[in-house]
Amino acid sequence: QVQLVESGGGLVQAGGSLRLSCAASGRTSSINDIGWYRQAAGKQRELVAVISSGGLINYADSVKGRFTISKDNGKNTVSLQMNSLKPEDTAVYYCHALLVTGIGYLGQGTQVTVSS
Repeated sequence: QVQLVESGGGLVQAGGSLRLSCAASGRTSSINDIGWYRQAAGKQRELVAVISSGGLINYADSVKGRFTISKDNGKNTVSLQMNSLKPEDTAVYYCHALLVTGIGYLGQGTQVTVSS
């Protein structure tokens, strides 16, 4: 089992920046992919960015060039640097970990609100 705890959400004006962090604990050695999803009100949850154990990174088209995902294996953390934020980035952001077994885990989420 893996536990994920997010931090760093908040309220920011359009054009501003926020940095989200996720601390993983438990069976972290079994994590294959780790990253971020988001869910805006009334919409489906969507992938934002993910990084594999081998370092491969994938971003949603809507955040390419603005968001950067990184991880610190020694500290079992993954971060999401979000720049040039837009009102449409407003959502609850969830840390997600996919184990090599195929089981996925989701954090409790952190709210990001971008005002226009």
